[in-house]
Amino acid sequence: MSLNQTLESPAGTYFSGRRTRIYSLLGLSAALIVVIALATSIGSVQIPFSTTFSILLDRLPFVDIAQTWQSVIATIVLEIRLPRVILAGLVGAALATAGATYQGLFRNPLADPYLIGVAQGASLGAVIGFLLPVAWNIAGFGLIPLLAFCGALLATVTVYLLARVGKTLPVTTLILAGVALSALLGSIVSYLIISSGDKMHGIIFWLMGSFSMSQWSEITVVLPYIVVGTAVIIIFARILNVMQLDEEQAQQLGVNVEKLKLILLAAATLITAASVSFVGTIGFVGIIIPHAVRLIWGADHRFLLPLAVLTGAIFMILTDLVARTVLSPTEIPIGVITAILGAPFFLYLLRRRKKAIF
Repeated sequence: MSLNQTLESPAGTYFSGRRTRIYSLLGLSAALIVVIALATSIGSVQIPFSTTFSILLDRLPFVDIAQTWQSVIATIVLEIRLPRVILAGLVGAALATAGATYQGLFRNPLADPYLIGVAQGASLGAVIGFLLPVAWNIAGFGLIPLLAFCGALLATVTVYLLARVGKTLPVTTLILAGVALSALLGSIVSYLIISSGDKMHGIIFWLMGSFSMSQWSEITVVLPYIVVGTAVIIIFARILNVMQLDEEQAQQLGVNVEKLKLILLAAATLITAASVSFVGTIGFVGIIIPHAVRLIWGADHRFLLPLAVLTGAIFMILTDLVARTVLSPTEIPIGVITAILGAPFFLYLLRRRKKAIF
């Protein structure tokens, strides 16, 4: 099978033309702007969409709109809601990009950003942060996000060292090491939760994911990791296409497979760790978004990755909007919403793969 056939073979690919994909990128970019304004205007205090849009436009360079709104409205939009919406978009984009990277690297549509222990490592770090009787802030990281970030990275490094054989990194060994370490860390996390006493509610709420405490300072910390990591992944999009053949053919075409694995795993892990460190482990986004994009626009990573960035951001913003409004004033952990949406889709993928095998 040729590379083009590999990239265009999914039966559900509806918009595979280059021009159509470019139009789709532009359309999704416009949709993201509208969704940001819409999500920022909805909340316990209803603000007209036109007012919200005007406030946001007024903050752009070289744009000056006559102020017809109260200063308290601008504060609600810019200091309370907008940071939450922006952080949700960044996390959605990061998880979708990481998921697409893992799926492409492992050539498996069921792979997700937490496959090699990132989630459990972050969870263990966060739980330890909850239980420690101290609190501090280092370079914009509070204690819990800092330990979650470090836990995610340490878990991934451990899996990498366990799976590495000489100068090679067998994918199957990497996945098995990730599963084993995740099980070990998961059991430790479960014991710590049982022993956490009155801190149990806060720990469980964090583990299920939430954007309720979003601030501009968190965006300032997370943004560089996500931007740099995503840019590195997109730079290697064309080579990731070559990897869809198999490792031996990729090597024959001049690809340094082991170096590429290390770079992409590092970049995908970095953006995933940065995301979950502040908002918890939000599941299924890294599975359903890349695969949905692949079904609609095809498997060419030059378009799949940027389309996943935009689609993931839109999906997460809308999901967070549902989480904070459907049972207002009670807020649903966002992981519950993504699981309700993602689990049926995951089962659909399993059944689709079963039919493909048999």
